[in-house]
Amino acid sequence: AWGAGLGRGGGRRAVHPTAGNGAARGRDGGAGPGHPGAQPRPRERLDHIVSFLPVRDAVALGQTCRYLRQACDSEGVWRRVCRRLCPRLRQEGTAGARPWKRAAILNYTKGLYFQTFGGRRRYLSKSVAPLLSHGYRKFLPTKEHVFVLDHGGTLFFLRNALVSSAPGHLQWKRACRCVVLCRSAKDFTTDPRSDAGYRKYVYVLAARESAAGAGRVCDCVEVYLQSSGQRVFKMTFHAAMRFRQLVLVGQETERALLLLTEEGKIYSLLVNETQLDQPRSYTVQLALRKVSRCLPHLAVRAMTSNQSSAAFLTGAVYFEVHAPGVYRDLFGTLHAFDPLDLQMPLALGLPAKVVSCALGYNHLGLLDEFGRLFMQGSNRYGQLGTGDKIDRGEPTLVQGLKCPLDVWCGLNHSLALLCCRELGQAVLGCGCGAGGRLPGWPKGSATFVKLQVKVPLCASRLCSTRECLYLLSSHDIEGGPAYRELPPSRAPPPPESPGAQACEQYLSQLQGCPTLAGRLAKVREAVGALPLPPCQKDFLWEALELIRRSAPPHSPPACS
Repeated sequence: AWGAGLGRGGGRRAVHPTAGNGAARGRDGGAGPGHPGAQPRPRERLDHIVSFLPVRDAVALGQTCRYLRQACDSEGVWRRVCRRLCPRLRQEGTAGARPWKRAAILNYTKGLYFQTFGGRRRYLSKSVAPLLSHGYRKFLPTKEHVFVLDHGGTLFFLRNALVSSAPGHLQWKRACRCVVLCRSAKDFTTDPRSDAGYRKYVYVLAARESAAGAGRVCDCVEVYLQSSGQRVFKMTFHAAMRFRQLVLVGQETERALLLLTEEGKIYSLLVNETQLDQPRSYTVQLALRKVSRCLPHLAVRAMTSNQSSAAFLTGAVYFEVHAPGVYRDLFGTLHAFDPLDLQMPLALGLPAKVVSCALGYNHLGLLDEFGRLFMQGSNRYGQLGTGDKIDRGEPTLVQGLKCPLDVWCGLNHSLALLCCRELGQAVLGCGCGAGGRLPGWPKGSATFVKLQVKVPLCASRLCSTRECLYLLSSHDIEGGPAYRELPPSRAPPPPESPGAQACEQYLSQLQGCPTLAGRLAKVREAVGALPLPPCQKDFLWEALELIRRSAPPHSPPACS
């Protein structure tokens, strides 16, 4: 109650403990007898009281004054808060400059939500959170299950999380079984198509101790059946090969697994998914991808893929397109497409460093370091958000959308998670709205519009399938997109004043006149409406008459 009274501003005031001399303070280190504050309490008792507050109240209390900010921001307080929220969280599961505060906020804000597209009710449901999870870092929904990777490297398998309550309607099964699928996981992926029905296997990149030598850790790729969570295949690499990300590209019979090393090199290997469930072992060859052979001096930071293309981020963007139809949709031509060399990287021209990429089937979205969104590709349904349905063969800036938290590109629509003062936490969407893909806009939209989605607090990622829209909530005090301020030289020009807009409209009317005489008549009317003395108006009319007489009889409109 004492902390709540300070947080609400209930007439009491706290003083920094270093204010005044030592004689003015009491034995406990509190305020002197003449101070109008609360009763003296030692710092340890204050920390103990703050540790029992909810996380939101502890953060709000720390914003009242400098003394309480130091008390509410200490690692001892957050260690007790974290142990109260997650009693089973171990010390090695935390990392960073502020491990206990980061762990407490991660576990307090974690949540996985979804909203179905069918039906009239627009409600947001929350899944069952694994008690042992250390926040949420990445998630991936399949047809019936959900896979969640936490910040501690544990991959959870929410079995039978989605059930059909009515034809075409889905809901969370509250009593779903949560299983730890894999530990020490670095990344995981599955079929890159947006339709969850194609996702048969789940590929997990993990670190395992080698059987040859004790204490020797090797990276491996384990393949699991998404229906049962059973491991069907395992690939172990040499201890010198350290990977941090993996993606899939291609069809089932010619699947290519791309692996990104810690040094920024990309390796690939071919996998035939039709033979993974057969009880036999075979070797696969790991080869350096052509983007790392052609550009050995560039380190790839991240990559993304779909079934027919892949994008690599090095600050710039390099693209691989494996299908002629997708190439035509993305670039508008087949002039540079070589069917015999599909791994040749194509550079996309952007004015700034790219920090994130969202890849759909035939369009893509790029976020630069200043928080600007660039779209490229097919715009048949308005999925680029440019206000029209004209395809773009080059990255085009989307106006009115700045610093999104996450961008997702689907088959014929695009979504953006935004947090701003005007809209608050909201989901914006554009493109095709058939099937409820854009809640509130069934006919679709050619620009990004606010959707009727109840966005939870601290939402950080979004994903969409044919049936549901998923939102992942987990706030990381050390993560998140850190955008820079746009320099004044690159800033867009200020909006025109009403006088300048009226002048532009008047000049366009002058350009519409077919003859010089018509343009002079327009100018004469404008001069007559000006608040000028009669002598100045007469002078201007004489000048206009002189221009009319000196012009050739059949002068073209451009002579004016």
